[in-house]
Amino acid sequence: MKKYIFSVLIALLSLPVAAQQQSQAKAVLDKTAEAFRKAGSVKISFTAKSISNGKVEGTESGTIQLKREKFLLKTSEMTTWFDGQTQWSYLSRNDEVNISSPTKDELQQINPYTFLYMYQKGFSYKLGSVSSFRGKAVTEVILTATDRKMDLSSLILYVAKDTYEPLYILLQQRGQSARSEITVTDYQPRQNYPDHLFAFDRKQYPNAEIVDLR
Repeated sequence: MKKYIFSVLIALLSLPVAAQQQSQAKAVLDKTAEAFRKAGSVKISFTAKSISNGKVEGTESGTIQLKREKFLLKTSEMTTWFDGQTQWSYLSRNDEVNISSPTKDELQQINPYTFLYMYQKGFSYKLGSVSSFRGKAVTEVILTATDRKMDLSSLILYVAKDTYEPLYILLQQRGQSARSEITVTDYQPRQNYPDHLFAFDRKQYPNAEIVDLR
């Protein structure tokens, strides 16, 4: 009985600390999202790793151009456009374009920066212990999905303390040992990108096969 009462007291005493952690972590996310909004749009160069059971299964480099929820993602094998509703994915090896209307979970897998406008719902947050990354002072924020139906179970983010730019993102899928790690190698704010940049242009790929998956 005494042990039970002691455990309850410890739990109650830890509540204010947990609440403070949640508040501080959300403040970092709010400032990161605000910095993104003020930039108008950004271009990010990155290196992504797929890791399974502690081993690197694959590495890919590319760029992503962002404007609010819109994006243009380019890697060596694929180019993906998303205009906020429709997604086009061009596979260079097949000269094929797949058209779809992605779900929120699918967008999180393709564009990890969806956290910039989705984190306020469906996640709890806390601060981590990492304070530096590649020679820069950072704040580590750990986001955990509160909805068990979400494919994404957690996301770890390193944010630069001086600019609130995301420098590193780790994505953990639910029920899987594999994870994805994304390291930002260059971050270029830009005032604005034209909307047509985020839509597939048939004229640039006249011979590509169109596969409509909607």
